[in-house]
Amino acid sequence: MTSGELDELLARHEPALRRLAASYERDPALREDLVQEMLFALFRALPTWRRECSERTFVYRVANNRALSHLASRRPAFDDLERAASVPDPAPLPEAVAAASQQHETLLAALRRLPVPQRQLLTMALEDLTPREIADVLGITENNVAVRLTRARAALRELMAARRQP
Repeated sequence: MTSGELDELLARHEPALRRLAASYERDPALREDLVQEMLFALFRALPTWRRECSERTFVYRVANNRALSHLASRRPAFDDLERAASVPDPAPLPEAVAAASQQHETLLAALRRLPVPQRQLLTMALEDLTPREIADVLGITENNVAVRLTRARAALRELMAARRQP
């Protein structure tokens, strides 16, 4: 792969990687670090890509693995995760922020509160990966993707409904 082809591949997938990173990291500086880690991991992994899966699947597999490593290195012990998830988000966005932006932040906050396996599924589904692509990234069957995705959507709906209640 030439330098130009590599630049094109990274440019093609960077917006999706930024959205993926946002589902794992709230802090803007740490989110940017995660994006850079994902891009570097992708750069390092490209020589091993044997084109047995689509480019998109490969990119998500590498980025997803890097995001999981990032979480593992930053998170408290597993026992503390529930306590950490119960900490409320900072104050609401300023009035000047558009409703769409508020909805986006609400969705991201709810996504971040989900268990990692559900977060992975929903993030990839929101990026329009097919069930087959998601199955390839996670190493599970398409049927398993469908079942888990149904459960993840239900959990997300519950979190979103809870945030709307006074």
